[in-house]
Amino acid sequence: MDGASTKMNSSLFMTSCPMEALGHSLHHKKSGILSWEQRFSILKGVASALLYLHEEWEQVVVHRDVKANNVLLDADMNARLGDFGLARLYDHGEEACTTHIVGTLGYIAPELSRTGKATTHCDMFSYGALLLEVACGRPPIDPNASSKWVLLLDWVRECWAAGCIVEAADPKLDNEYAVEEMELVMKLGLICCQKMPEARPTMREVICYLDGSDNLPSDLSPEYLDVYGNKLFAGSCSSSLGFSGINSSTMGGGVISSGSLKGGRH
Repeated sequence: MDGASTKMNSSLFMTSCPMEALGHSLHHKKSGILSWEQRFSILKGVASALLYLHEEWEQVVVHRDVKANNVLLDADMNARLGDFGLARLYDHGEEACTTHIVGTLGYIAPELSRTGKATTHCDMFSYGALLLEVACGRPPIDPNASSKWVLLLDWVRECWAAGCIVEAADPKLDNEYAVEEMELVMKLGLICCQKMPEARPTMREVICYLDGSDNLPSDLSPEYLDVYGNKLFAGSCSSSLGFSGINSSTMGGGVISSGSLKGGRH
């Protein structure tokens, strides 16, 4: 795609160079463990791509399948967000239309089973799951974990409640990471995965946290998230939903070129 003819964010460009899925690099690669510096940079790259899709293009683009296997890495470990086969578009200021539930188990926002509406809040939930996965080196749902901690989200929350959230850090990093950044990524992941969609930050806010131009709330705690998220959630529906309320796995999956999103937001 000719970069001169589009304002598409570079994190969305697909190139002819060999690329590897982030999921493979995290979970299946037998050599060359991703450093924390690389992981932090990758997360920023994905955030930049989602900000463009959500706010800066001429329409709102909801990706609907943000996950590690849809983040592609080039030889320099630059991240590209791929696979727009499930993406939905709607005009800025408009409300998302009801659709069938699609996505990948573990990354799907719980409200989708209630509303059937794919919004930017849904992508934020998926991005939160990705944040935790990259920091912890475990998929959102880990069948190899003990039965109590199959859900990565629950495990990280428990570590935080116990006063040592970095205990959930990927052991393959061998403690070679910036503690402040690791804590930030994990807490931000939990914030993005709150049950109530409106309690999640926007991607613009996430980027401000990641680049250090803004700080997380000083009173942030597991209890704060429980009270705030559940209070809002209880006001909008009669029952709480979690990962267990989602029965959908990946559907669709066709790839469309980023070239099908033409022009820029005016």
